[in-house]
Amino acid sequence: MRANWIRLRTMILLRWVAIAGQFTAVTLTPLLFGVQLEMGWCYFAIGISVIGNLLATFIFPENKRLSERQNMAMVMFDLVQLSFLLFLTGGLNNPFTLLLLGPVTISATALSLRATLVLCATAIVSVTVMALYNVPLETRNGDILRIPQLFIFGHWVALIIAVVFTSAYSQRVTSEIHLMADALAATQMALAREQKLTDLGGVVAAAAHELGTPLATIKLASAELVHELAKWPDLREDAELIRDQTDRCRDILHDMGRAGKDDLQMQQAPLITVVESAAEPHMERGKSVLVSLSTADGPASDQPSILRMPEIIHGLRNLVQNAVDFAESCVWIEARWNVDTITVRIIDDGKGFPPHLLGRIGDPFMSRRKKRKPDPCRPEYEGMGLGLFIAKTLLERSGASVRFANGADETGPQSGQVGAVVEVRWPRRKIDARTGDHALGIGQNVRF
Repeated sequence: MRANWIRLRTMILLRWVAIAGQFTAVTLTPLLFGVQLEMGWCYFAIGISVIGNLLATFIFPENKRLSERQNMAMVMFDLVQLSFLLFLTGGLNNPFTLLLLGPVTISATALSLRATLVLCATAIVSVTVMALYNVPLETRNGDILRIPQLFIFGHWVALIIAVVFTSAYSQRVTSEIHLMADALAATQMALAREQKLTDLGGVVAAAAHELGTPLATIKLASAELVHELAKWPDLREDAELIRDQTDRCRDILHDMGRAGKDDLQMQQAPLITVVESAAEPHMERGKSVLVSLSTADGPASDQPSILRMPEIIHGLRNLVQNAVDFAESCVWIEARWNVDTITVRIIDDGKGFPPHLLGRIGDPFMSRRKKRKPDPCRPEYEGMGLGLFIAKTLLERSGASVRFANGADETGPQSGQVGAVVEVRWPRRKIDARTGDHALGIGQNVRF
């Protein structure tokens, strides 16, 4: 709950500013303009705010974070106090009624929708009461300062519209900002995790490479000992144990480095290697995942070597995951390239993207409905929105453009195939590891 982020000290400082403004206006208005006010009641309303601020200052610590209810109570108090002060000073005849939008805007940006609705309703009731009943403004000569009734009605309508529009607008914009902040934070976490896996895989691959020679030497020596110690069963058993444990160490290192041996140790890899690395975690989930290469500029053996970026691997992996989740039986991954572009298309034979959501795919947290029962079609994952947002954001960070569409009968590799199509396209210079903007040299092998 974001309302818990607000410090009590912040609300106290804002209230002191409001108190100073109210005290100045109430004190100077009779002196400068000769308007008679109910000074006792006005100072009483201001004094209540002062007492509340002093109590909050001395009772609670400076770093206290207010809960949702406490924030709502403070904003509600400010709204009622301001309404009472305006009631004493002419109601809607007072131009300072515009200040009622302050508490409503604060609630819309910091509190929940329910609290905002309650405060908006309170503000509307206050405006309505002040339009009908108020203490009139009177000069020293006994003249009543009152604007025409038509203007009172106009002020009433304008304030109600302003309360509704301002709260709705602020709440909507703030909600979008918070959702985007959460989604970007999730994207950063996903990228950091992929980077850690990349670094860890590189270390494991390097360790496996460096330990290969001494392990082979130990295995060879232990095998000779097994042969030489045939007449000493006890010693031969120890030698066999050393040989078996050497094999076990080799297998462990092989398994640990398998996922990232080339992906994570090298900074570049052939296009097909990167695509297969991204799809590998979803190859064994009961659906066929077929990877193919095609080019318009020569044989497939001349495929480009691209940068091994965590953004590309994790982004493609999320897209493959989504395709496997919704596919009936098969997913096709097509990697294409020409002189100017590199394209990866991911196609499934499922039902495709919902048409009414097609234009919003890639936005974070598209569904705002309450948590539903698990979908039997994709039991391992929930929802659609954040994963695709992360994939789209990471891939666009690498220089790609991502397009979501539904296929036609002739779209898929098989006739009659209809499903979702995701196309990721990079300008070749962005990720080509040999001729692009960030080209890498092969360099020399260096011992670790």
